[in-house]
Amino acid sequence: MNSKNYSPTATTAWSNLNAEADSATEVRITDLFAADSQRAEKFSVSSGELFLDFSKNLVTDKVWSELLKLAEQSPLLSHRAAMFAGEPINSTENRAVLHAALRAEPEDANSSQARERIALVKQQLQSVKAASDKIRAGQWLGSTGKAITDIVNIGIGGSDLGPKLACAALEEYAHADIKLHFISNVDGAEILTTLKKLNPETTLVALASKTFTTQETLLNAKTAIRWFKQTLGLDNAQNSSHFVGLTANPANAIAYGIPEDQILEFAEWVGGRYSLWSSIGLSIAISIGFEQFEQMLLGAQEMDSHFQQAPLESNMPVIMALLGIWYSNFLKLETTAVIPYCERLLLLPSYLQQLDMESNGKATSLNGEPVDYHTGAILWGQTGTNGQHAFFQLLHQGTRTVPIDFIAAAKDNLSNEEHHRVLLGNMLAQSSALMTGQAAPEGEQHRFYPGNKPSNTLMLKQLSPKNFGALVALYEHKVFVQGSIWNINSFDQWGVELGKKMANELLGDNVDSNGFDASTQALFAYIADNS
Repeated sequence: MNSKNYSPTATTAWSNLNAEADSATEVRITDLFAADSQRAEKFSVSSGELFLDFSKNLVTDKVWSELLKLAEQSPLLSHRAAMFAGEPINSTENRAVLHAALRAEPEDANSSQARERIALVKQQLQSVKAASDKIRAGQWLGSTGKAITDIVNIGIGGSDLGPKLACAALEEYAHADIKLHFISNVDGAEILTTLKKLNPETTLVALASKTFTTQETLLNAKTAIRWFKQTLGLDNAQNSSHFVGLTANPANAIAYGIPEDQILEFAEWVGGRYSLWSSIGLSIAISIGFEQFEQMLLGAQEMDSHFQQAPLESNMPVIMALLGIWYSNFLKLETTAVIPYCERLLLLPSYLQQLDMESNGKATSLNGEPVDYHTGAILWGQTGTNGQHAFFQLLHQGTRTVPIDFIAAAKDNLSNEEHHRVLLGNMLAQSSALMTGQAAPEGEQHRFYPGNKPSNTLMLKQLSPKNFGALVALYEHKVFVQGSIWNINSFDQWGVELGKKMANELLGDNVDSNGFDASTQALFAYIADNS
């Protein structure tokens, strides 16, 4: 289907779903289970060691059938084929979308260009292997001859969130003697307090920037360079063994002073929020070892295959995407919560916020027209059981309905049987209680639980590198599916440009704030008077 002639609201399925939505509030999920003893089995799917139970959703057989038809009547299948074929589906920048090539194997290639891309990625990842192996073996020495023990990754957005999440999630596999630190915020307190805790003789800074022009990253790098000057007397510390550059623009990194043999390059076509699979993932390889990093790539590659090959009705990314569209576009539910019952996945909601909201926070269709339907999930979350003592009150008894993705590992080698049983018991109890609710005792309306609150439960056999890779790729493809059905470009981010431009104007020499609104002028004056 040609997306230029497509609007989701013009499809038969969209009209039918609108009609179904009118009576959806009369449906209770518990009644759907009572009417179909096979519902839990019918509404569940596996991919590798990931298992999704989506039976606790406010979805009848009729609604599910129409949602699948919505996917069929959209450009999804042709859009998916175009993405994996390397066609320029990022229309506003005329770029291909190639993050799947970062974890592809030679047998996945469907063209000579694809084979060349895969070969290039493999070559670049060999540099990641060489550097990470050397550091992990204690053979990468600082300027005073001491082995590196601390890595400071300086980046922002995709150059920070993905590696930081992966290192935290895969703590079980972390090197015993090497510590990872992540600096992203331009707030100087973050980097200054971190550097105070470190020994400069054994610290390596990884500057992660696709262009090597990112303002926040270069300011933090400047502070790190000054720290090495003050503590070790190093002039141009960026030219020493204490710095490596991770970039798609090696010329800029060389001009900055990074030694050429300490630059780990990745391809210019790598998108920021999809870059943890590339040389940007050096910190991950240092933490867990390159062999485990490859397992992470393998998990993502297997999810890529599942996404391409599984029928729509048993395709995990498609299922999750369609459920999100049902709630957002038809039941008018405003937000989605991601609740991992694993403390090591604390950063997953933040990572998914960037992946989802930066990708699909768009109001212009691929046709260049304003959309007249909601796009882009508003995503938030926290780990369980902490969330139970914070916002679960609203989930159970508040006036808003929030669909939830519960995520957990069936087995956790860092925990013990008692703790893990209680953790998983809490998750299962919460998802069940949200669905079933509870009648109020007579005269105690405050103890009424309405129930009928929908959720998915996504189980990993364990939080291994392979399963973590599959989990991240699952959400990548979910976002893609929704963008395809909404007919928007999920792969540009023009929305961040205006704020950057105006910030640069306020940060320049001889700033004239008169061109800004009255509120900004007053605040600028206040800061000038009180700083």
